[in-house]
This record gives sequence, C-alpha cells and structure tokens, in this order.
Amino acid sequence: MALAQLYLSMFLAFFKIGLFGFGGGYAMLPLIQQEVVFDNKWITVSEFTDIVAISQTTPGPISFNSATFIGYKATNTSGHGTLASILGAAICTFAVSLPSFGIMTLVVTFFFKFKENRYVLAALYGIKPAVIGLIAAAGIMLINGFNFIDYKSWLIFSVVFLASIKRIDPILLIAIAGLAGFILY
Repeated sequence: MALAQLYLSMFLAFFKIGLFGFGGGYAMLPLIQQEVVFDNKWITVSEFTDIVAISQTTPGPISFNSATFIGYKATNTSGHGTLASILGAAICTFAVSLPSFGIMTLVVTFFFKFKENRYVLAALYGIKPAVIGLIAAAGIMLINGFNFIDYKSWLIFSVVFLASIKRIDPILLIAIAGLAGFILY
C-alpha cells in the first residue's frame, strides 16, 4: 500500500472512531478493534491486547495512546521507516482527537444556551445507556476474546481489586501487578 493511501486510510479510520466513540476510551475499544484488527488488519488480536494493556498504564487517554501506537505499528509493519511511522502515529492521534475537539467546541458554544431544553436533556439521558453498553462490551471483549484469563490473571486481579477497595495507591498497585505478571509469566 502506498504511504499516502495508508495515511489516508488511518486518518479516516481513526476520525470515524473519534466521531462515534461516545463515552471515552474504554467505550472506543470495540470500535478500535473492529477497525484496526478485523477491517484493516493493521495489527493482530494479540497486539491489540498488548496495546490495551500498555495504553492503560501510560499517561493519557487510552484512545490517544492506542491510536499513537497503532499508527506507528501499522506504518512500520507496511515497510516504511521510523520517520514515516512517527508521522503515522501523529496522524492517527490527530484524527482520533479531531472530532472531540470539534464537537466540544460546538457543545461549549451552545450548551449554556440550551442546557435546560427538554430535547437536550432527553438526548443526554439517551446517550447514557449506550455509553454503559459500550464500556461493558469492552470489558467482555477483554475477558472473553483474548484467551488471557487463567488462574494467575484472576489471582492478580483479585489481589489488586481488594487492595483498591482498601484505597491503596493506584500507582503502587499498577507497579505491583506488573511485577507479579513479570514473575508469574
């Protein structure tokens, strides 16, 4: 695939993800997976799982982090060099953030004028179940779709979950879970 065509495909895919990914990064995961793993085959299911794990532990929104990594990986895998891959990462990150920027600009401009409007309130109430469904789909996808759940994973999950209920520092829990995963696997 020609580099310009790849860039355009990645831009359109991530623009679409950004445009229809209501509810934040976790709600976008099923859309990202469909676009990059199944439709365009830029990465494998295993690589997608790794991206999700890495994107959760790095600073920033998961959608931006995954877009950056996928843009780099897809460009690099298609035989282009480091500079082209960095530009691919930038294009995907820009594309996934562009719809949110545009929508938020419009929302801020008009929200205060219409915040008590019954149609606006009804639309906001209607979006909530869709967002919950997309986040639940992302969780189910991660549990069922990737065959990474075994007793060691459940053990790490259980310990971290119980520790988080006790309000132990999340950064410490991430570090401990990473170390436990390194030792157990």
